Amino acid sequence: MTFNRRQGLKGVLGAAVGGAMGSAALPQEAAAQTRAETLRHVMGGTVNSLDPTAPGSTRESYGVAMSVYDRLASFGRKQLDGNWVFDLDNIRGELAEKVERSADGRTLTFHLRPDATWHDGTPVTAEDIKWSLDRAVLARSLAPSQLSSGSLTKAEQFSITGPRTVEVKLDQPDRLALANLCVPFAIMVNSTLAKKHATSDDPWALAWMKENTAASGAYMVETNRPGQQLILKRNEAWKGGAGGNLPFFKRIILQTVPEAATRSNLMERGDADLSIDLASSDIPMLQQRGKVKVVSIPATNAFNAIVFNTQMAPFDNVKVRQAIAAAIPYGDIFQAAQFNRGKALFGAHWTEAPSSDFPQAMPLNLDLDRAKSLMAEAGHANGFATTFSFATSYAPFAEPMAALVKESLAKIGIDVTIQKMPDSQMATMITEKRVPFFTDSGTAWLPAPDYFFRIYFTREQRWNFSSWNNPEVNALAAAARFETDPATYDAACKRMITLLGDQVPQIMLWQANTDAVMAADVNNYTYWFHRQIDYRDLKRG
Repeated sequence: MTFNRRQGLKGVLGAAVGGAMGSAALPQEAAAQTRAETLRHVMGGTVNSLDPTAPGSTRESYGVAMSVYDRLASFGRKQLDGNWVFDLDNIRGELAEKVERSADGRTLTFHLRPDATWHDGTPVTAEDIKWSLDRAVLARSLAPSQLSSGSLTKAEQFSITGPRTVEVKLDQPDRLALANLCVPFAIMVNSTLAKKHATSDDPWALAWMKENTAASGAYMVETNRPGQQLILKRNEAWKGGAGGNLPFFKRIILQTVPEAATRSNLMERGDADLSIDLASSDIPMLQQRGKVKVVSIPATNAFNAIVFNTQMAPFDNVKVRQAIAAAIPYGDIFQAAQFNRGKALFGAHWTEAPSSDFPQAMPLNLDLDRAKSLMAEAGHANGFATTFSFATSYAPFAEPMAALVKESLAKIGIDVTIQKMPDSQMATMITEKRVPFFTDSGTAWLPAPDYFFRIYFTREQRWNFSSWNNPEVNALAAAARFETDPATYDAACKRMITLLGDQVPQIMLWQANTDAVMAADVNNYTYWFHRQIDYRDLKRG
C-alpha cells in the first residue's frame, strides 16, 4: 500500500479504522468513545512482534511491550529543561508493590501486588514470576544478553520465598541488576497461558508469543494487522501505575505510514495525534506554522561520534587522533548536519573530567595550529590519505559532516576520500574492524557511566567501534560495575572520562534531539531509554 500527501485520515487511517473513527471497522465500544479518549500514533516502522524478546524485534515492538506487559519494576521520571525524561536513579515497583535490596547488595526481594491480575483475570503468582525470570535468562531470545549485563544469567538465582515473594540472588552486588529488570526484555508472563502453547522444541512459547500476548499491563491488544496497524485498549483492572492510576487514553491506534511526508501531513491536518519519526527537515516548518506542538529532547542516553580504528595505522597513533580532533570544525558540522538541534558533546576546556556524568561535553575544539603541530610530532608533517565512511541511512547528517571533515582535514595535509556504504555492508565492515575512519552512533538503555564504557570503549566486541584497548580503562570499567562506595565509583568514572578525552578513540559530537510532534492538546510526553513512546504517560488537555 502506498501513500501520498493528499491522503488524509480517510485514506490512511480510514482504510483500517473506518474513516474518521467511524464504526465501520471498529467494535461498537470503540465507535462510542470520544476523540479525546483515543490517541492516534503514526509511525514509519512496524510492530513486527508482540514479544519484544523475539530476535529481530523492531524498536516499535519495544514501545508496545512497555505498555502491554508489566515488569517487576520501572524507572521513574524527572524534569530536564522543562521536559520529562526517564530517571535511571529512581526505580519503583511495577508488578511488585515493594522492592527491597539487602545491605550487601546481593539480594533483591520483590513483594508482588496482592491485587495484580493477568489480562484473562487470573491472579499473578510468584510461580509466574519465577517462570518469567527463568525465560528471560534461558530462552534463545534477545533477553539473556541484556540481562547478563546485570549479572542475571541463570535460573538458580531466582527463588520463591513466599506466596507473593520472589528473591533474586547475585554473586556480586551488580549496580545494574535491578535496572535490568526494568527494560522491555524483562517482561512478566502469564505462565499458565504461555505454557499451553509451548512445545518440546519451543519450551518458552517464543513462536506463539510473537503473535499473542500473556500479559498484565496497562493496555491489551485488541486487533493486530502486522505491518499495518495495531489497536490497544486500556486494561481497566490494571494496578501497576504510580499511585494505582489508570492511563488517560482508553484506546491507542498505532498506524504504519511509510512516507515521512505523509506522516507530517496527517499531523498538521489533525488527522493524527503523535509521531516521533518525522523528517528532521520538516520539523522547523511544522513549528513555524503552529498547528502542532513539538517537544524536542536530546537523547540523554545516546551519542553521535567520529570514530577512529585505533588498531589500524595511522590511527593507532594517539597524536594523529589528537591532531584530527583539533582540526574538526565542530560548530559548522553541528549546524550543517543537525541544525544545532541537540546537545553538543564538544567545546569543553577541561584536562580532568569535572563530573562523572556521561556523555558530557568533551575538551574538543578547533585549533588548526595545534593540529599541524601534533601531525608533525606524529611523524606526518606531510599528511597522509585516508577514507571517511558512513552508512547510507546516516546520509542526511553524515553527508554534510563528511564534506566539512574533508575540507578541514585538507588544511593539515590529510587527503580524505568519502565513502557512502549500504547499511549492511557498513555494519559488516565495522564488525570485522575493517573501517579506518567513520561516523557512528550509540545508545545505552542503562546510561550509567561504567555501562557506557563497558559497551563502547572496552573489550573486543562489536560495539567497541574504535577497538580501543586501554588497560586502565578496562580495569576501571570492570571494577566499577560492582563498586558499592559512591565516592570510589564517582572517581573511577571521572578517570575513565578523562582518559577518553585525552586519548580520543572517538570524537564525541552530539546527542541528537528526539523530536516528538503531537497535537497541541496532547501532554506529558516522556523521553524513554528505549526511544519509543510509553502510552501510559500521555494525557489530552
